[in-house]
Amino acid sequence: MAEAKKASKKAKNEAEKLEEIKATEAKIVEKEAAEIVEEAAVEERTEKTTAKAGKRSAKAVMESEAKQAKEARKAAKSEEKAKEKPKQKQNPPKSQLERKGKNYRKLAELVDNTKEYTLNEALDLATKTNPAKFDATVELHIRLGVDPRHADQNIRDIVVLPAGTGKTVKIAVFADAEGAEAAKKAGADIAGEEAVLALLEKGNLDFDVLISTPQLMAKLGKYARVLGPKGLMPNPKSGTVAPDVAKAVQEAKAGRVEYRVDSTGIVHLGIGKVSFGKDKLSQNAKAVVSSIKAAKPSSLKGAYVKGFFVTTSMGPSIQVQTSEI
Repeated sequence: MAEAKKASKKAKNEAEKLEEIKATEAKIVEKEAAEIVEEAAVEERTEKTTAKAGKRSAKAVMESEAKQAKEARKAAKSEEKAKEKPKQKQNPPKSQLERKGKNYRKLAELVDNTKEYTLNEALDLATKTNPAKFDATVELHIRLGVDPRHADQNIRDIVVLPAGTGKTVKIAVFADAEGAEAAKKAGADIAGEEAVLALLEKGNLDFDVLISTPQLMAKLGKYARVLGPKGLMPNPKSGTVAPDVAKAVQEAKAGRVEYRVDSTGIVHLGIGKVSFGKDKLSQNAKAVVSSIKAAKPSSLKGAYVKGFFVTTSMGPSIQVQTSEI
């Protein structure tokens, strides 16, 4: 009896297992059928959306997908390389002084950047801190509290430096026969109406200053495009248009210089060579300072001089007391 019960129970379990297997197989078949139907639907949609030619054609779509896959692989590789590559140490940026040569740095130690020197002290120090092997120019750089866009604040003047500029100036004079003869006696290198016109016709501007009489200025009009960009066009404000050409030549030879503020309100002017020494440089500097003082516009509000520096062509900058002007 017990054996019969066991056999019956066993048969029942086997029947249940068989039903479960059949149910599982049925589910798998249903799933596969659903996948086949879905794939067919996707293919059908693709066929409908693709065109025979152009960007929506099957070939174009495949190429686009291949391109996207290639870009994705490249991006993945670059990310991997970035992770593998060790970070390099970045050196801190060097200061302007550190970028200079050894000789410059040694001379710059003589200048105290926190101090404002008197004009004479600054000029003496400038001659001692010239790193160049040539006879460098000593320069003044004066920042004024003016706005050059206003006509009355566009500071401009001519100064005759008592000790000269240290440069050999070649002067051409555009004048009649009488004026040309007087100019040559005064030291002009080229003089005469025909001589100057012959040079201008050839485009040969082999001179540093061109002086003209007022009567002949009209003849220079056609050469304005050649002379203007070079700063050689005679101008009454610069003293290069004058009835007395002999006097103009003497002034130019003696060290006449013109200065004017730039667009930021700064005057830059060379006042001589390092070889002049402190005394001659001081004479020239005082002449420039007096001229700038006299040119102060009456409409100016606030400080007239905001900064004053002395330097050589390649040397360190030396700050000067603004009370010197």
